[in-house]
Amino acid sequence: MSHFAYLSVLAGCLIGTAGLEIFLRTRVYRRAVRLIVTIIPVVVVFTLWDIYAIKSGHWSFDSRYVTGIETVGNVPLDEICFFIVIPICAILTLEAIRSARNWLVGDEEGINE
Repeated sequence: MSHFAYLSVLAGCLIGTAGLEIFLRTRVYRRAVRLIVTIIPVVVVFTLWDIYAIKSGHWSFDSRYVTGIETVGNVPLDEICFFIVIPICAILTLEAIRSARNWLVGDEEGINE
């Protein structure tokens, strides 16, 4: 079970923020294209950073806590999932605060420019 520790923490993050989508109607998941376009640069930049850091010996991942599945450049799949999950949780949190406070940023329907 410890090989799934990293993924378990990420699952907990998603579960912990799921209520924001449901109860505060943040609509983050309903705007899938927007979410994907937001997440792709994060995944690319930080994966490249990880590849460099691993290759340079700056850091590594404890095999006791990751699945052992490696992607490009010996980056664990768990780490790639981190680069997807944590930004989603951050966006959900931001959108929940915006929803609760009625903060507008200009992309809402019905706003005149």
